[in-house]
Amino acid sequence: MSNEITPIGSIHISAQAIATIAFHAARASYGVVGLTSKNFVNGLTKALVKDPTHGVEVTYGGSDIIIDLYIVVEYGTNVKTVADSVISTVRYQVERVLGMPVKHVNVHVQGLRVSDID
Repeated sequence: MSNEITPIGSIHISAQAIATIAFHAARASYGVVGLTSKNFVNGLTKALVKDPTHGVEVTYGGSDIIIDLYIVVEYGTNVKTVADSVISTVRYQVERVLGMPVKHVNVHVQGLRVSDID
């Protein structure tokens, strides 16, 4: 959690807030059809409770922000291109919103989804 003290008060940024920003940035990336859990047990607990950070883990100590994303990619897209796009989009959005550097963005492709063909 970041703590900054200013003359008019203090600012606290939680890992949950960072994860929410990363979640929305990843969902907006081309080729990403969803985010999923790291493993089955986490998937069950997240399914029972609505969580806006499903599929995102943030490690945040001092000035080091490390984001792990667990994504599902659209079948037929170039997986490496989608992962690179997610990394740069998430890094840009988090740094833009928070004004703090992101050390790493790790993308874990958990699956592929085939769209219905009409």
